[in-house]
Amino acid sequence: MFTAFVIVTLVTIALNAAEAVANFARIRFVRNNIAQVGLPESLLPLLGFCKGAGAVGLALGMAGYRPIGVAAAVGLVAFFVCAVVAHIRARVFYNFAGPLLFLGLSVATLWLMLAH
Repeated sequence: MFTAFVIVTLVTIALNAAEAVANFARIRFVRNNIAQVGLPESLLPLLGFCKGAGAVGLALGMAGYRPIGVAAAVGLVAFFVCAVVAHIRARVFYNFAGPLLFLGLSVATLWLMLAH
C-alpha cells in the first residue's frame, strides 16, 4: 500500500505542477481549453496557483505533514470536479479525458493518503 501511495502521489504532484507551469506560461492548449469551456483567460494565474498549491500541499503531506496533504488532496478533488462540470456544461468532450484523469488521480491520492 505504501508503494502505491508514493507512486500515485508523485504522479499527481508532477502532473499538477506541470499544469500549473502551463497555466502561468499561458501555453496555447491551456488558453484554447479555457476559452472552449467559457472561462476568461484572466483566470489562468488563479488556476495555476490552485494546481501548484495542490502539488506543494501533497508534497508536504508526503513529507510528514499529513493534514496539509489531505487538505491539498481534498482541494484538488474539488477543483477537478469543477473542471469536469465546466466541460460538461460547455459540452467540450474531445479532451474530457484530461479532467477525468486529474480527478481520478486526485481521488486516488486522497484515498491512499487517508489509508496510509
